[in-house]
Amino acid sequence: MHMGAAVIFQPDEPADPHRIADLLARRARRIPRLRQRFRSSLFPPGGATWVEDPEFDPRRHIHVHRLTGFYADDPLATHAAEWIEQPLPMDRPLWDVHVVTGLAEGRFALLLKLHHAFTDGAGAFAVAAGLLDELPITRMLIEAADRTADPRSPLAALRDGVVEAVRQAGENAAIASAVLRAARPYPFSPLGAPDSASRRLGFVRLPLADIRTIRGTHGGTPNDVVLAVLAGALREWMINRGQRPDARTLRALIPVSMRAREGGLGANQLSGYLCDLPVHLDDPVRRLREIRWSMNRNKAAGPQRGAGALPVLADRLPPGLHRLATKVAGKAAGVLFDTVITNVPLPKLDLALGGARLCEIYPSVPLAPRHAVGVATATYADHVHIGLQMNGDAVSDTGSLRDAVLKSAAALYERSI
Repeated sequence: MHMGAAVIFQPDEPADPHRIADLLARRARRIPRLRQRFRSSLFPPGGATWVEDPEFDPRRHIHVHRLTGFYADDPLATHAAEWIEQPLPMDRPLWDVHVVTGLAEGRFALLLKLHHAFTDGAGAFAVAAGLLDELPITRMLIEAADRTADPRSPLAALRDGVVEAVRQAGENAAIASAVLRAARPYPFSPLGAPDSASRRLGFVRLPLADIRTIRGTHGGTPNDVVLAVLAGALREWMINRGQRPDARTLRALIPVSMRAREGGLGANQLSGYLCDLPVHLDDPVRRLREIRWSMNRNKAAGPQRGAGALPVLADRLPPGLHRLATKVAGKAAGVLFDTVITNVPLPKLDLALGGARLCEIYPSVPLAPRHAVGVATATYADHVHIGLQMNGDAVSDTGSLRDAVLKSAAALYERSI
């Protein structure tokens, strides 16, 4: 359940990685969320809470590395894959940072890894913003991240939970019923894979101007266009792997942030949509139309309805039952969807670290059990940045899918000019 990002910076002069690490350590100390670790609680049974780590030392979480794998296809992605697959120690705050030098053109990278229990994608930026050079929004985000802990007593939390459970009983039943209806009878996914801790990462950039051109010609949202590009890429990738894409659609879980709707800043405030990716269609424009229809239907129903709202239902379970149900639900993820495709919202700001301009950012989404690939996207400056995370034992390299993304985007763009 590791999530994070590879963030690339362009300094005006050669960067000193140890100076950057010291800067990050000073800033991490001022972010309350980064000082918290989890602690199991006796009441309610199976529960846990976030507490201040009395032995917090940010330098235990911050490391320096210089790339030496010059013969790798993408040395940064290779190192980041080996780094993200390493478990985070559970006896300290659940985050880790690598400052990586040795990139082309004097650039350096910041690799940020968080456990998904720590936060979701939207919350991750609220935390990470405090590590960057301060902007007017930075202090607001740090203060918001500090409000993640629940100030209620265990008894008050239990009382409020019972009242809320009664109020939401009908909605919960509707979500559970939708999950059962959405379960697919065929057990094997073309993107299925045996469980493995091994990971491979791939990074792709698409010009934002091309996405806007496609949208202007064929309609939909920028996210619809990106989903259509990824559907075409997965089709091409399946063909290259000797699989038949015309046999069925692929189903993607599209996480949806509930922060603006629900208020507050808990560690995770997510729902989701299930979107069928029409990989069986050869025509890229038809794929985009199908995805527009599927996403419009999801949005009309809302993020608290349908099988994609399973995270909402999970969040309402009592802690003890949640611990049991989560393991079962994780193993059964393939029954509902074949991959996760998430979009991480970023502000339209010029971000920097130690004066070095942020020029690329590739987010990473946790890979569900028995899944071969997960995708995270982020729009920053003039590009859509796409982070691919793959099961290392099931996928020999990321180059084929990276190339397929570029090919799919070009095919859709050519139909738009």
